Amino acid sequence: MDRVIIKNIGTLVTGDIAHPISEAKTIVIEDGHIAIMGSEDYGEAQLVIDANGTTVTPGFFDSHVHTTIGDYGHRQKTDGIITSELHGGVTSVISAGEAHMPGRPTDPEGVKAMAVLCARSFAKKPPSSVKVHGGALILEKGLVEKDFEYLSSQGVWLVGEIGLGSVKDPEEAAMMVEWAHKYGFKVQMHTGGTSIPGSSTVTAADVIYTKPDVVSHLNGGPTSISMAEVDKIMAQTEFTLELVQCGNFKMMDYCLRHAADQGILNRIIFGNDAPSGTGIIPLGIIRNICFAASLSGIAPEMAICMATGNTARAYGLNTGILEVGREADLVIMDAPLGSVGETALSALSCGDIPGISAVLINGKLVVKKSKNTPPAKRQIK
Repeated sequence: MDRVIIKNIGTLVTGDIAHPISEAKTIVIEDGHIAIMGSEDYGEAQLVIDANGTTVTPGFFDSHVHTTIGDYGHRQKTDGIITSELHGGVTSVISAGEAHMPGRPTDPEGVKAMAVLCARSFAKKPPSSVKVHGGALILEKGLVEKDFEYLSSQGVWLVGEIGLGSVKDPEEAAMMVEWAHKYGFKVQMHTGGTSIPGSSTVTAADVIYTKPDVVSHLNGGPTSISMAEVDKIMAQTEFTLELVQCGNFKMMDYCLRHAADQGILNRIIFGNDAPSGTGIIPLGIIRNICFAASLSGIAPEMAICMATGNTARAYGLNTGILEVGREADLVIMDAPLGSVGETALSALSCGDIPGISAVLINGKLVVKKSKNTPPAKRQIK
């Protein structure tokens, strides 16, 4: 049995927004899953990590990545995009549609083949061990119900943000969403102004009629809908609400504050929406957390839950929350050198990106000292 112990934890953020802080000081991982959370001496292990009084959180999700194949971003011609996100604490990635694949097919047979290829490719060889949920079907005219049944049998379970393909009419999209839900798919939908040539502006009425699971980039990707439109989506639906780094920051602040006022922070998740024209932002998810904690009045542990447990719940995944039985994807971090904050959480509240000293995926230590964050004040042992 592979056994890992993380001890001497200063603050443990659970990822569960209903109970964001745990009193546990020790985590025992067995065969890639969390086996024990407590404060006792749990014996020996193949690897013992002394957190040195620092903060442990679940691994972050990036809920909106336009993957292609492998660890390459064709939009910005950049290699190692997912590995760079790993060094920002991201352990799971959700494809929003492989829209930037060179020569991307737009016929039904082509988009089905691409979805299967991408899903299987990432499952077989995850970049730097990051859990990439790829192969998000882009809706094109001509798809029929049997196509969704077939794709489900091949392990495809995501529909990329509606609006990227030729299906833009809400009535046609709603019919395909109904088929997708019948076969267990999770569906994302572009919201706001156009993002790439050929895409279309999507209103609150379009979203409400179509009934996706996730309202993609509610704060714009990059152009946002109005505050009144945001209010409609928040009040008239129970959809998951995604906020992205490559969007409108004024609207991000509005969405966070309004969601807090409405008591629906459990519906907020964080993505990058990259690679895109805005670029590639390896620290985009932790920057979203920092934005929420330092500028929008959100407790930092709650903001972390938006990048972890909220996303896991939205997509039905067994990670993102630190509790017994979950996959052991974790980040260990502390206030960065030079920060006025004394802990990772206080650093986030004052606007500083924490220093990441370790990242684990399925209990395996995959990062020891981030190459992208500032150095932590206290390092693991």
